[in-house]
Amino acid sequence: MPDISVFFQSVKLPVMSEVAHLLIRTLNDENASGPQVAAIIAKDSALTAKLLRLANSASFGLSRHVSTVDDAISLVGMGRVRTLGLAASMGDAFPVVDGLDRGEFWRSCMVSAGYSQWLSAHLGMDGSQAWLASMMVRLGELMIAQAQPSSLQEIEKLPHQPGGRWEREQRITGFSEGQITAELARRWNFPAEIVRALDTSSDPMAAKPFNRLGGIVHLSMLLADMPAGGPEMLDALPTDVVHALQLNPEWMRAKFPAPDSFIDISNL
Repeated sequence: MPDISVFFQSVKLPVMSEVAHLLIRTLNDENASGPQVAAIIAKDSALTAKLLRLANSASFGLSRHVSTVDDAISLVGMGRVRTLGLAASMGDAFPVVDGLDRGEFWRSCMVSAGYSQWLSAHLGMDGSQAWLASMMVRLGELMIAQAQPSSLQEIEKLPHQPGGRWEREQRITGFSEGQITAELARRWNFPAEIVRALDTSSDPMAAKPFNRLGGIVHLSMLLADMPAGGPEMLDALPTDVVHALQLNPEWMRAKFPAPDSFIDISNL
């Protein structure tokens, strides 16, 4: 397998804001508190405005008007607000890429994140961590576009078969977008659990031992790549991954969420 450090020699790392780096540190701090996260976000007035605009949108689903980050945290939890802050920061860190529909790109990321949070809740796993990992997976594609701009057309060629993008990336660069994002997350000091999940997301059954979060991210990305539909979408998921995660197919069908029910930050 090619050396991923060689790939990273050909790209310029996106510049994350100081606030984003501080939020990442709280991911590694079990004692991080809501007031601490709110104080970090308050350092960036633009980010604060984005989060409050999102909190008061229909997609956030709050029952009353939110005027402060503390209010948002008290209503939906520190983990959710922190991961949304990181998502918005990452959106700002990556430039527009020629040949890639930015709105559709981030919509796909948010749909994947939504499915990941849904599945993780059923398995009793950390929903915020799952949401963040799935939101991040496709960042690796933006890195490929920077290193090899001419390859983007091949990676994005139609039709978009679920999982087909990973195969094309692997053939062109030697890595999937998840593996590239994993290395980026490692360099940004994200928790090891998220790095491992990203690294195994394109082929979770090959990971020894099996990584549950990587399996969830895998299924979520496949669902995000499919045309929007209902529970029939579940029929196309790889049964080996579903079984390895011990997901209940009856529950999945009964509780299957609509893609348009997920939070949308593409316009932030």
